[in-house]
Amino acid sequence: MNEIRNDLRAKNLHDTEDGPLTGGLPARSDAEILNNRTVDGTYNDLKFPRMGSTGTRFGRNVPVSATAPDTANLLNPSPREVSLELMTRTEFQPVPFLNLLAAAWIQFETHDWFSHGRDESPDRMIEIALAPGDNWPEKPMRVPRTPDDPTRKRGAATPPTFSNRVTHWWDGSQLYGSDEAGMRKVRTGQGGRIHVGQDLKLPMDPDTRIDLTGFFDNWWMGLSLLHGLFAAEHNAICAMLKRKNPRWKDDKLYAKARLINAALMAKIHTIEWTPAILPNPITSYALKVNWSGALGGLQKIIKGLDNSELAGGIVGSQADHHGAPYSLTEEFVAVYRMHPLMPDEFEFRSARTGAAIEKLNLPEISGRANRAVLERHSMTDLFYSFGTSHPGMLRLHNFPRFLQNLARDNGKMFDMAAVDILRDRERGVPRYNQFREFLRMPRITRFADLTDNPQWAAELERVYKGDIDKVDLMVGLYAEPLPKGFGFSETAFRIFILMASRRLKSDRFFTDFYTREVYTQEGLDWIEENSMVTILKRHLPSLTDALHGVENAFNPWNNAAKKKRR
Repeated sequence: MNEIRNDLRAKNLHDTEDGPLTGGLPARSDAEILNNRTVDGTYNDLKFPRMGSTGTRFGRNVPVSATAPDTANLLNPSPREVSLELMTRTEFQPVPFLNLLAAAWIQFETHDWFSHGRDESPDRMIEIALAPGDNWPEKPMRVPRTPDDPTRKRGAATPPTFSNRVTHWWDGSQLYGSDEAGMRKVRTGQGGRIHVGQDLKLPMDPDTRIDLTGFFDNWWMGLSLLHGLFAAEHNAICAMLKRKNPRWKDDKLYAKARLINAALMAKIHTIEWTPAILPNPITSYALKVNWSGALGGLQKIIKGLDNSELAGGIVGSQADHHGAPYSLTEEFVAVYRMHPLMPDEFEFRSARTGAAIEKLNLPEISGRANRAVLERHSMTDLFYSFGTSHPGMLRLHNFPRFLQNLARDNGKMFDMAAVDILRDRERGVPRYNQFREFLRMPRITRFADLTDNPQWAAELERVYKGDIDKVDLMVGLYAEPLPKGFGFSETAFRIFILMASRRLKSDRFFTDFYTREVYTQEGLDWIEENSMVTILKRHLPSLTDALHGVENAFNPWNNAAKKKRR
């Protein structure tokens, strides 16, 4: 895996920025900038302070010259036809080795990493013609375009670029916001804390009528759970830091707690969530090595290891951008399209007895409707229900039906499967075969070789009219056979192993500045000693029985009903 990653680092990191990422920002070396994350992601790289900040461009994992959208085939085949014929969930296909928190977690994390924003301008819609008999309420289907990149020069001849409205860094911006106004909204102004109730529920934002937090798009119950939990964890870290440093004021407590909390989330994602969805023993071991090295924490003892990631891990090594300014990429966004993880129906159960309390569908726990459900159930029961339910497999014919007919709070209707297909085409993400070629994987020449499901092969050939090179990336990723112990495709895994390490290796707060001077010793200890299981037990001790013997919180929990029968 290390050899593949090094090859990808050398050949699959491409810069899209027009000029240096200094942006007129002054050089700074004061303690506040050196030792704390900024709200907008500036000054992570002190030589290029705009790198990875809000408003900077998504990079590419394929040559920029290959990213011009194929406008002649933007709607060929129809994204709506692809959605209905290949994505529609005929029967829920669950992942037996995961629980539903795994689905909530990945959206919680992607909200930290990327957002293109929305352009709802009526005159900038993409119109998708509908087949006779299609029951979509608006004909043609109209989909908003991705917002223009405000930094792009008008009339530029190069392929289009797109900007990120959150920071590219792994910095917890989904909790803390990516601008000053958002950050101030979530902070209490006392003891470094952020707003969250004793019951782990965030207050309701009167402007949005959903939970008050740093990033609240596409809201649903899974996000209420994780935002509430990690807001409470932030405040627990503040309390620990205050005990150790009684003279510290609000700003310093907040900044250090954010630094520690963000690193803890990155650790959980790296050595808990990803191995849970990739339970192959080899990949699980490799991912843990990615964080702390084969020799476990040796960076702290032998600093001369520096860039020996295999021995000492990335965390605590020297930062390295590997020849391209750090950014997240459009291809990274594309492989994180994981909507099939979401079920259509949710059963909420008592953590004490395992008995069913309420059964709801996805729209009833989404957007503004979610708040009423959150208010009438305890966080213990809600977390237990997620911990004992399964997400869906990332396969064809497993897209949530309600997301194919999604009504937002503003009344706008979306077929999310069709939108996902259209977004990759609009943003110049290569289709499946070309994507594989850029990753130095063999092209697929026959539909029968793309999937091990003969029925799917026939459907793919019909929808794509016999042209295998037209198969969309997302479709190919959901169709290809899964290696043993993989929850997603081998093709997607290539981007994961490249970008997962890059998010750590480029960030000075995970490398050169991952020190006791910056984090405090108690902060480093907190990161090392805690996991998703310990966090859940700290804030929801009533879940102790459900989590007894559970090593990874994203695996299925103990069922209270079965225990009661015994």
